Amino acid sequence: MPDRRVELMDAAIVTLAREGMRGLTHRAVDRAAGVAEGSTSYYFRTREALLAGVLDHLAELSTAEIAAVDVQDIGAVAGLIAQWSTAGRDRMLARFELTMESTRRPHLQATMRRLEGQFRSMAEELLIAMNVPDHRRRAANLVAQIDGLLFDQVVGTGPVRSREDLQDALVPMFMSAFAE
Repeated sequence: MPDRRVELMDAAIVTLAREGMRGLTHRAVDRAAGVAEGSTSYYFRTREALLAGVLDHLAELSTAEIAAVDVQDIGAVAGLIAQWSTAGRDRMLARFELTMESTRRPHLQATMRRLEGQFRSMAEELLIAMNVPDHRRRAANLVAQIDGLLFDQVVGTGPVRSREDLQDALVPMFMSAFAE
């Protein structure tokens, strides 16, 4: 049997992606998870705790997926973005919802900064390993560019890109990150 917290966080992600911030309530998560009313509030007493829990869960999932990919392989990175924008679309929608909400909630903003810092650190480690100068600035730019491409894919504002199209879009991003 899966951990109840994980089950609730997975249900919260789906609820947040489909209903938005207003639809994310403890009761809505209970319904989505198919558990007794009050289960979510038992584990996550406040709305802030619920939101922070979702953010942490999203970060854990994404970190594991990034770690499983050879980030020096642009095709593998394109495949990960394609997976996140299709099968993982609910997760990315929830992440973007929480990103926007964090601009209005100081506690959530602190959690978001910490988690986003983890992704920038991962990019920095890659650039350091490749002896890229000015790795901190270039890592921040690379993460922001990938986030923009992902946002474009997930919210449907741009053209639907194939994995090959995503790879083509990543080439200039990687080239600028690694350029002297």
